[in-house]
Formats: sequence, C-alpha cells, structure tokens
Amino acid sequence: MRPLTTGRPPELLPLGGGAHLRRRRVADAAGLNAAVLANLDHLRPWMPWAANAPTLPESEELSVRGEQVWDEGTDFMYLLGLDAEPALVIGGFGLHGRLGPGALEIGYWVHREHTGRGLATAAARALTGAALALPGITRAEIHCDESNGASAAVPRKLGYTLDRIDAATPTAPAETGRKMIWVTGA
Repeated sequence: MRPLTTGRPPELLPLGGGAHLRRRRVADAAGLNAAVLANLDHLRPWMPWAANAPTLPESEELSVRGEQVWDEGTDFMYLLGLDAEPALVIGGFGLHGRLGPGALEIGYWVHREHTGRGLATAAARALTGAALALPGITRAEIHCDESNGASAAVPRKLGYTLDRIDAATPTAPAETGRKMIWVTGA
C-alpha cells in the first residue's frame, strides 16, 4: 500500500484529565494483550477481531505490524493510557488508511471499566486534529454500526456530519448491517 501522507502524527497526544494516546510499540504487546483479554465480552458485539482471544505471540505480531504501517505512512496505531500508570492499556485507537487518498478513518475501543468518562471523545478529537494536520489529508471519518449508540455519540459530540448510512454485511454479532459514515474536514 502506498503512503497516504509524507508526514507522521505526533507519537504522544496528551488528552488532559490524566490520559494520553501514545504510539503503539512492540513493547506494549503484553499490556495490549491483557487489555483485550479482559474486555473480550465488551468488544465481541462490535469488533470482528475480538471473536477469538488473541495469544501473546499474536499481539506481538500485531504490534510489529503496527510499527511497520506507521513507518510506511499507511496507518497510525495508538494506545489509550493513564498518565499515572504509563504501562496500563485502557483502549486502542487508530488512524486507518483504508479509505483511499486524502482521508483517514478513526477507529477506537475503550476498556469497559473506563467507558462513559469522555475518553473516546477526547481521543477522537485529538486524532481528528492530528489527521487533518497531516500533508495530503483533508478528511477524517468515523464508521460504526447504526445500533452502536456509544460509538456514534463520539462523532456527534465532535461535530462530525452524518454523511450517509450504507448497507454493509455484519461482521460482528451486534451489527445490524447499517453502517453510519461520519465525516469532518474539507
């Protein structure tokens, strides 16, 4: 895949309130694995990749690939953490290049014990700014199933526009097959 931008977003994005996004590194694989395993029941309804519990070697492989795509300029993977506990992983976020030239899709999940605190909104706000500051990126999008009210609340709070609802084959158990496409930027 060709790089979407010649730039790179910041590796650390302070969110305020004692939280931050940091670039996902191979050294974070064990923390990421533990967080995903602790949240499988919370993630399975919405995340197709949560259908099976990842092994530590799978999380390490995913982290290696995450570093590669960052360096290639096609995807930028982050972990949500707390300033007071730097090694703790309480969520995963990304700027994904799967939309094509000029756009990045923001994806996210937050640990079940940390939902409802505005962390997803703060992180998506920071990622929106980081994405739109990159050379050649003029649009950010957030996609979620119509029935995922918590996920849809994030772009709504950030002032994204609901561009459309597309028919989509469900890929996770709670999905309806109606994908909301939220857009901001040019």
